[in-house]
Amino acid sequence: MSEDQTYSAEELEAGRLLFARPWDFLTSVTDMANLPEATGIEIAFAGRSNVGKSSLINALTGRKGLARTSSTPGRTQMLNFFVAPDTPLTIVDMPGYGYAQAPKELVDAWTQLVFAYLRGRPNLRRIILLIDSRHGIKQNDLDAMDLLDKAAVVYQVVLTKADKIKPPQLVRLIEDTKAILAKRVAAYPEILATSSEKNRGVDVLRAELLSLLGS
Repeated sequence: MSEDQTYSAEELEAGRLLFARPWDFLTSVTDMANLPEATGIEIAFAGRSNVGKSSLINALTGRKGLARTSSTPGRTQMLNFFVAPDTPLTIVDMPGYGYAQAPKELVDAWTQLVFAYLRGRPNLRRIILLIDSRHGIKQNDLDAMDLLDKAAVVYQVVLTKADKIKPPQLVRLIEDTKAILAKRVAAYPEILATSSEKNRGVDVLRAELLSLLGS
């Protein structure tokens, strides 16, 4: 996690309990007209294809098959909604971006769907923008940030696969990422580092998401 962010044992436990509930798939949509009713708080996960988005959602919820991973990056071009009983939180898995060899019309459709969702969803509290620790912020990540800045939706960078690089590299990556985000109008300053494979930082991310329910 970022060296700046700490949570108490009680807060970490409360986050664990929130995500220990039986999370399940609600619906997938490709059209704004089919969005579920805007109730409670939505947190959406975004990132390049193959960044580990599905794996992180599965790690958060303890459900290995909840968000489906695909060997074909960018194949799922839908907004996927996940809910749990007795919680106001909805998790939204946004379609991955930056996939190779995608037709222009598919990219345009992705952009239109995502921007319409970002601008038109009153209960969307934050975007969790995933960045692969091995590669850092790439041009298509900057393009996504442009879209998020334009939509005026707060987004927080969460690094994935943090176990794949050495600790000094991770420290440098966090500092470099902070410098980039400092120039972004909608970026949340705290950066979290996670590893779905090692279950690293997942407890902190749970506590972070729980904190948004009361903000």
